[in-house]
Amino acid sequence: MAKKIFITGATGYIGQKLALYLANDGHCIHALVQNLEKGNALLQHPNINLFQGSILDIATISKAMQGCDEAYHLAALASVWNKDSTLFEQVNVGGLNNVLDCCLETNLKNIVFTSTAGVVGHSVNNEPVSETTNSNPRLETLYERSKVKAELILKSYVDRGLKAIIVNPSRVYGPGLFTESNGFSRLIKMYLAGKWKIIPCNGDGIGNYVYIDDVINGLTLAMDHAKPGERYLLGGDDISYNEFFSTLEKLSGVHKPLYKVPFSVLMFLAHIQLAVANTAGRPPLITPP
Repeated sequence: MAKKIFITGATGYIGQKLALYLANDGHCIHALVQNLEKGNALLQHPNINLFQGSILDIATISKAMQGCDEAYHLAALASVWNKDSTLFEQVNVGGLNNVLDCCLETNLKNIVFTSTAGVVGHSVNNEPVSETTNSNPRLETLYERSKVKAELILKSYVDRGLKAIIVNPSRVYGPGLFTESNGFSRLIKMYLAGKWKIIPCNGDGIGNYVYIDDVINGLTLAMDHAKPGERYLLGGDDISYNEFFSTLEKLSGVHKPLYKVPFSVLMFLAHIQLAVANTAGRPPLITPP
């Protein structure tokens, strides 16, 4: 049965894929977007309606949400750095708070919130992390710390009757929009252009990588089957940096020289990058934890 679905972040990498997937499935999409020009691809679809506004403005959220059956909240400041560091909390915590308030106001009961796998922290002794791994925000970026706070807020709304669910994608890859928040695609693009030249430490560090279509599938399955207040990791393959760049080289046919850089040197470079970013106002390539 066709539903009316509210989506934030629909002009982003994951959000656009989700909006088009649901619209192609026959659902009516109410997409809240800040920039209508970025929503041109969505406007071509007869089942997608764009509402211009911000998740920091309750009035525009409420207007776009009217009559909707479900919601997916993907809008976020998804970056390792911003020249105004207070925006992470304003957007990622305050914005979620506004969306959840509007859910209660409009009697929308079901919402899936996209967080990040980074909130569970790094593996210890090579043991896999899981949904029950305790978050350790002291080890994370400002973005991930804000997502930890946002998850705690969401759980408080479950106690108020909202069927709210958390999904935590790992490093997402696949075709689609190239956006500032899609850091993994940015790394691939830089490598192919010869602008990325390092492998962290000895290259044996393992990361988890998930294909974009699997993330979309995970989001919709969470809406239909997940338990309110719980988090669900959306992951794929565990591979090392060495394996990743080797695979990238084989698939692309592009070979670029890479240099293994010790952790201490990486941290030195990261602090320099951060200082330059704060002075010049441009994003750093790497940042310290």
